[in-house]
Amino acid sequence: MNFARSSVLLSAALVFAGATSRFSQAYGQAAPPNHTPHVLVVAQTKGFEHDSIPDAMANIWRWGHDTKLYEATLRTDTELLTKKEIKDRNVKNLNYFDALVFASTTGELDLADDQKSDILSFIKDDGKGFVGVHAALDTNYKWPEYGEMIGGWFDQHPWMTFNAPIVLEDPTFPAVKHFPKEFMKRDEIYQDKAWSRDKVNVLLSLDASKLNYENNPRIHRADHDFAVAWSKMYGKGRVFYSTLGHTKEAWDDPDIQKMYFEAIKWVLGMTEGSTTSHARPGM
Repeated sequence: MNFARSSVLLSAALVFAGATSRFSQAYGQAAPPNHTPHVLVVAQTKGFEHDSIPDAMANIWRWGHDTKLYEATLRTDTELLTKKEIKDRNVKNLNYFDALVFASTTGELDLADDQKSDILSFIKDDGKGFVGVHAALDTNYKWPEYGEMIGGWFDQHPWMTFNAPIVLEDPTFPAVKHFPKEFMKRDEIYQDKAWSRDKVNVLLSLDASKLNYENNPRIHRADHDFAVAWSKMYGKGRVFYSTLGHTKEAWDDPDIQKMYFEAIKWVLGMTEGSTTSHARPGM
């Protein structure tokens, strides 16, 4: 574990916590549940390391702290991703948590086979939640069940960071219903492989009619179907993923903040939203 980097992340969280909460002012305080859920946020990187990771982790911690709807534990290692008892130390295991967030994790994470089984069981059998942030799709390519759980894998970002034209496909889903029908966000949008809209509920997607396809060898999807966010079930557990959140600036955007906050609430079972697949708009 990189303790120096962990200290930076935790220090960033404390800075956010000490500041006036624009998020709470904008969205108000909510009554805490009878049982305060526990959310484990993991941001280990074994490949590309996003500068926005501290911003993502600090925001997720702060939303729970300020609203009292959940408590977040931040880690840059994978030690707690197990159901085995961790003896003689004041640390928890997966049995303590109600949802798991992968905050722009990359590469093959440090996970033994039993840890992989425990993560899948945590979601599929125990009905716990999972939220994947941006590069969570650029993770664990050698673990087929991970791709099945989250919905696919990263396959390039054809336009890099650009002003992305986005369409709202499910205006009833709590994590995206605050968006207009069509809007722009400057971010890095992933192209997905081993992904099908038949297996997820697409919430947001790129407007294919407004994209530039000329001289772009990174474009691999002949159908030009580029999802930006989706919901799905994995067994008993709720799964949310969005490619938004690549930049540091994204985590200052109230729209992106609200999306991920509401996604966490949804995977925790505090709100309801569809996971039923639907046809591509206009098709």
